[in-house]
Amino acid sequence: MSAPAETSEDSRLHQLQDILASGAVREASRLLRSLAPAEIAHLLESLPAGEREIIWNLVDEEQDGEILLQVTEEVRAALIRHMAPEELLAATEKLDLDDLADLVQQMPSAITAEVMNALDDQRRKRLEAVLSYSEDTAGGLMNTDTVTVRPEVTLDVVLRYLRRLGEGVPEDTDKLFVVNRDDGYLGILMLSQLVTRNPEDTVAEAMSLNMQPIRAEMLTSEVARRFEAHDMLSAPVVDDDGRLLGRITVDDVIDVIREEGEHQFMGRAGLSEDEDMFAPVLASARRRALWLGINLATAFLASWVIGQFEETLTKVVALAVLMPIVASMGGIAGSQTLTLAIRGIALGQLSSKNARALMLKELAVGTLNSLVWAVVVAVIAGVWFDSAAIAILIGAAITINLVFAAITGSVLPLLLERIGIDPALAGSVLLTTVTDVVGFLSFLGLATLFLV
Repeated sequence: MSAPAETSEDSRLHQLQDILASGAVREASRLLRSLAPAEIAHLLESLPAGEREIIWNLVDEEQDGEILLQVTEEVRAALIRHMAPEELLAATEKLDLDDLADLVQQMPSAITAEVMNALDDQRRKRLEAVLSYSEDTAGGLMNTDTVTVRPEVTLDVVLRYLRRLGEGVPEDTDKLFVVNRDDGYLGILMLSQLVTRNPEDTVAEAMSLNMQPIRAEMLTSEVARRFEAHDMLSAPVVDDDGRLLGRITVDDVIDVIREEGEHQFMGRAGLSEDEDMFAPVLASARRRALWLGINLATAFLASWVIGQFEETLTKVVALAVLMPIVASMGGIAGSQTLTLAIRGIALGQLSSKNARALMLKELAVGTLNSLVWAVVVAVIAGVWFDSAAIAILIGAAITINLVFAAITGSVLPLLLERIGIDPALAGSVLLTTVTDVVGFLSFLGLATLFLV
């Protein structure tokens, strides 16, 4: 079978590393100038610290701001630490307000103050408005650059207004927002309506009232679901009084979706989605030490349970051979349910109101699977050790553990979320502890009762 074709990102990375190894700095500069900011960001994240610093120094300064926005927070912080104040100021000049808000929060306070002072009054107030909201809300995600129109004006007036704005029309504008004299949101005017309707029609006649605005305090995860459900390219953001604050565009939502996916994936290993693959050894070791310590504590708990049945294990050695099977089966079954529940929470599909229905369904699935696989394992164990008693015991233990794993996997994420702990980070560690303890306790406990 032939090897899979190398992706363009892989080929550029290998090409760039070969260029660096040969010392051809000018060739590296030419390659970087041919790449988009997102492609350069991908390369920077893929390089060790030494090579990363060399490439960053070769990047065109006009691209610095866009590239800083594309890399993970940890890589961004490392790059910012090596930038001079004047370089940081230059990197912020051409950024949209929502992007600028993301960037200044990681800059030194002195640079942030200089950036704010360099803005005109209107732009400064808009930036302060975005910064006043948490970054995981619609207010923190929005861009305040919008085009608004009044309902009483004609479409011809709106067209002339847009022509006068020219390049001042924000990028990705697919609709205009209709507001009253107090900036209260009324509806939207699609550009398609603007160019196809009679120019003498008023905005009120051509506007749509169907788009519900997004409240500034809405969580970004809910914003992403709203965009997905309604296939939106942009949406208005309003305050509690219904006044238009800004808009969110689909490119911002794509970033949210990507970050949530990375969070779920990395969280299962106790890592942050912003983890730098080439972060300093001590920093990486310190972050991972916490979860290794928690895992060690749970492992000692499982070992303590086993230690309570030392006499039983001494008399029936076969139990020590079969123990890992019981724990492993419970762990896999529980992780399947746990993953389903965490996904449901992330998508807003699972709450305390329907958790009972999920638990009953997963209990039924766990019971069915436990009966099937208990018979399979029991037959194998019985033949292996020529003992019907051991076969029955391991079959019963697997049934108990799989049923318990299904219940735990469906309930644990909601319990963790309720007490303020991220299920994606802590769920798998706690679930493994539960399935190990229950598995060992049921198997060795039944053996103690019936074999010893």
